[in-house]
Amino acid sequence: MPSELTPAQFVVKWSRVSLTERAASQEHFIDLCRMLGQPTPAEHDATGAEYTFEKGVTVTDAASRGSSGQHGFADAWWRGKFAWEYKRKGKYRDLTDAYRQLCQYREALENPPLLVVSDIGRTEIHTNFTGTKKEVHVVELEQLAERESLDLLRRVFTDAESFRPEVTTERVTEAVAKDIGHLALELRGRGHDPHDTAHFLMKCMFCLFAEDIRLLPESLFQRLLMSCKDRPDQLRDRLTELFRQMRTGGSFGVEDIPYFDGGLFDDDAGALELNDHEIAVLLTAARQDWGSVEPAIFGTLFERSLDPNTRAQIGAHYTSREDILLVVEPVVMAPLRREWDEVRRKVQEQLDRRALGKTKATRTKADTTIADALLAFVHRLATVRILDPACGSGNFLYVAIQQLLDLEKEVITYAARPDIGVGLFPQVRPTQLHGIEINPYAAELAQVVIWIGYLQWMRDNGFAAPRDPILQPLQTIENRDAILAWEDEAGEALLTHHDGAECKGAAAWPEADFIIGNPPFLGTSLIWERLGTAYREALWGSYTLPNTSDYCCYWFERARLMGQMSRRLRVGLLATQGIRGASNRAVLQRIRSDSDIFMAWGDRPWVLDGAAVHVSIVGFSGTPASTKTLDGREVASINPDLTACADLTAAVHLRENQGFSYIGTQKNGPFDVTWEQAREMLKDAGNPNGRPNSDVVHPWVNGVDLTARSRSVWLLDFGSRMSLDTAAGYETPLEYVRLHVKPLRDGIKRRIRRERWWLLGETMPAMRDALAGVPHYIATPRVSKHRVYLRLASVVIPDCQVVVFTRSDDYFLGVLHSSIHELWARRMGTQLREAESGFRYTPTTCFETFPLPWAPGSEPQGDPIHKRISEAARDLNEQRERWLNPPEWIDPIAEQIDAEDDFADVPQEARPLIRQSAIMARAAKDDRLKKRTLTNLYNQRPTWLKLGHEALDRAVLAAYAQVDAEGEWAEDWAEVWVDSGAGQPLAEDHALAAKRQEIDQRVLANLLRMNLGRAGAQG
Repeated sequence: MPSELTPAQFVVKWSRVSLTERAASQEHFIDLCRMLGQPTPAEHDATGAEYTFEKGVTVTDAASRGSSGQHGFADAWWRGKFAWEYKRKGKYRDLTDAYRQLCQYREALENPPLLVVSDIGRTEIHTNFTGTKKEVHVVELEQLAERESLDLLRRVFTDAESFRPEVTTERVTEAVAKDIGHLALELRGRGHDPHDTAHFLMKCMFCLFAEDIRLLPESLFQRLLMSCKDRPDQLRDRLTELFRQMRTGGSFGVEDIPYFDGGLFDDDAGALELNDHEIAVLLTAARQDWGSVEPAIFGTLFERSLDPNTRAQIGAHYTSREDILLVVEPVVMAPLRREWDEVRRKVQEQLDRRALGKTKATRTKADTTIADALLAFVHRLATVRILDPACGSGNFLYVAIQQLLDLEKEVITYAARPDIGVGLFPQVRPTQLHGIEINPYAAELAQVVIWIGYLQWMRDNGFAAPRDPILQPLQTIENRDAILAWEDEAGEALLTHHDGAECKGAAAWPEADFIIGNPPFLGTSLIWERLGTAYREALWGSYTLPNTSDYCCYWFERARLMGQMSRRLRVGLLATQGIRGASNRAVLQRIRSDSDIFMAWGDRPWVLDGAAVHVSIVGFSGTPASTKTLDGREVASINPDLTACADLTAAVHLRENQGFSYIGTQKNGPFDVTWEQAREMLKDAGNPNGRPNSDVVHPWVNGVDLTARSRSVWLLDFGSRMSLDTAAGYETPLEYVRLHVKPLRDGIKRRIRRERWWLLGETMPAMRDALAGVPHYIATPRVSKHRVYLRLASVVIPDCQVVVFTRSDDYFLGVLHSSIHELWARRMGTQLREAESGFRYTPTTCFETFPLPWAPGSEPQGDPIHKRISEAARDLNEQRERWLNPPEWIDPIAEQIDAEDDFADVPQEARPLIRQSAIMARAAKDDRLKKRTLTNLYNQRPTWLKLGHEALDRAVLAAYAQVDAEGEWAEDWAEVWVDSGAGQPLAEDHALAAKRQEIDQRVLANLLRMNLGRAGAQG
């Protein structure tokens, strides 16, 4: 398309123009199109549906000074490219009002990627891409003829995507946090008080943010740093004065400073004196785009920068806004959106009534009813109270208020429709947010983060920031212990526990409509280790939870108690996945009994302290929910173990299963030795007691030895009850323990382990008694991806990461190794991370509740199905052993070992064991054999292994069908576990995925019914 104006002619023409906005805007835009060779709206789109002048929109506030705030127009609009707004040339100091106007229009304009504002003399191109740093490209009229300016303007029409900033808000935020963290480190290194340092830096950060969003005069803070970069003492005085003026409002030099207040500037503490290098660091930070900081992650990053223990995590992952919304959306926003839907329904009824009204009184009454309904809902949003009782640096609260503001803007926009015409203004404020945080830096930072986020939202959505004051004190963010209340010796309240403090019971929480957050993740043992014995005792004395409960469970319990006082309270909290397990589940069982779990994620990736973990999320309320979701899917109900099928938390321990399963020993010290060291000890003779060292030197296995290849490790084990006098009779082993274990035991807290330093930390006497006289036992890793079972000689000592079964017959091995038992065990155990990482098998919950086909000891030995299970287990085990240690590969290694050594120096009773360790140690170095592990085997799941497990599953299913006719068991159910076993899920598009889900639920329901039936029969 030929141009009608050259760039030079364009500049000359429009330099002379002083027309009104309406008179000039369309002609200017058409001239620009002609000059750039671009179509005008009418040339491209005669309908105006995609590209038009004066695109009508509903606005959310007075769009500009003097406008009514009910309806407006974007001067030019092209869908998916830009919205363009003009202001009269020379009338306004800048284009801020025009940009604010487009920000208010942008949702109605389908969020175009570019927002362009122009007063003809100056054109600004603002980027509007979600999740990226905001950028502004400026074209002055006198420079418009330059190639760079023409290219910029042409790309607005032809390639809006090319303006997408490469820098994301996350990258900006990381850079800002890194700069400020560096400065915090320098100041603290020079001896400044950590709290004074943090408070000073928070003031500086807010100033940097305020100048970038024009709450302070443009670049004021940066100009101040530049002018005093070589005069640190003067900079300190001038910063102190600036902070003072921000507290009250006033003049700073020739600049007018607004009244900020808000608690951040209300103290008399002066600015810290910075040295030359620190000023340079702060100046570097000042040059960053603070207006693009992402508050949802900034608090976390800055908090890490203040804490030397977490500073290494500054570049690590952080919890994203999307993750936080998994809690905020269903807990807080979903019910508010339902209320809003009901308000709109009522408004529509009144609109219909008004349209049909025949009298003025009828129409007036409808208008009044509409206005009242909308005003009442805005008031509802403005009085919502949200509590985060472990708020950290405020991330959850920030995301929550942002969502409230978004909904409020939707209401204001709706009310401004021409057919409604109710003018509303934003009323939601940060003061509606309540938080409790024990870290004083984080508590103060939370206030800054929330205010920055609030003011940023107001700017980005076209609303003016509040004035006189701009900020309000966030006294609702409390710095104290959220779980326990404390007093000092004089009866004065304490924020946190310290020596001599008296616990006054459970801490009070402020009233709230919603409770959300991410309580601290500390296991039972870490409560004692991190917080001390006195705190742990106070915790146990103030709450009735089991003493095995993790620390986060107390936040759930406190929220549950709050819910008993307000049935409408809705709660959404995070926990470790362990909250689903038996040791922690008590709090969820209480919640389930007197509240309604309406939302849960049983296994969800999360970020904790910079590392990727998996968590559970639980939402509950005293008011029953019409719909419930589990892992993002709608379900009928949610059980205390965060499942939706048979409620296995009702399963009870069966007396018939007790005494067969145990957890192995726990070393608590370096009692383990290599097989070569063990051999030296075994061949020692001449003990003063006349006994061989083979009494106390034994092969040892942990979970890794079971799933990988044996490491041929041995253990110095003096049993459960051996006295020091008796142990001293085994001279060399005891001397090794005295030199290597005792120095470590001398420094530990537990008295019994210090005093009995020659014994393992947990000797497991009951297990040893049960294994006495038994030649073999069955072992399974306590934690593993694949649930596998192996037969071991009883002389091998199991570690605490091994679960031991004192029976080793083929039938018992077969039932344990069936998919039926694995399915039950995975539901009754504790998953550590995602299914790929495996789960923890706990004998008390996984085995003692499991109803075997026949009660242990009552199996019909001559029954064909009993024999079939035994044969299937024996065949599977023999094939597996041949794959792990093929004779054609192992035998040559054994022959080589035998040719090198006859082990004649080792006592006869230990000689086969040492020889086997030597063979396995050599085999572990063989390139072929080192890959032959159970983990690799079950990852590959070759056809012979699939067929072996299918045969076993079919035999076990036949046994259940024989003893439990009510369950309608069928052998062909086994087909659903062939490809992956019961431990790993099938792909969603797998042909048997739906049937697998159905069969799993039927098996679990049958087993639960059998469990409860047998428990009832036992009394």
